[in-house]
Amino acid sequence: MDANEILDYCLAKKAVTESFPFDNETLVLKVDTKMFLLMGLERQPLSINVKTDPEWSAELRQQYPQITGAYHMNKTHWNSVSVDGLKRDLIFKLIDHSYDLVFKSLTKKVQNEINNY
Repeated sequence: MDANEILDYCLAKKAVTESFPFDNETLVLKVDTKMFLLMGLERQPLSINVKTDPEWSAELRQQYPQITGAYHMNKTHWNSVSVDGLKRDLIFKLIDHSYDLVFKSLTKKVQNEINNY
């Protein structure tokens, strides 16, 4: 799986925007104004940071050596995921989960605006 495939998957979701707020290499994807995925475009192997429910984070970290607490982020809620060796279905599930967690944290008004867009 490559960065373009992940980017296309994310951009197909409602109200997703992309930007480079930190540097020219770290792509940030947001739903409305909140981050749900970060991707280091120059890093090899390709790695993404996604938000994850804390209980599921613990399970994922035990089960997959490619999934660890996210560097420079709240490790209770964010995971770094090295995509090499992981099934694409799991990567898409992690992206969906991150998007859904962030979407649910938006105000009801914003959620309704996005859903009715």
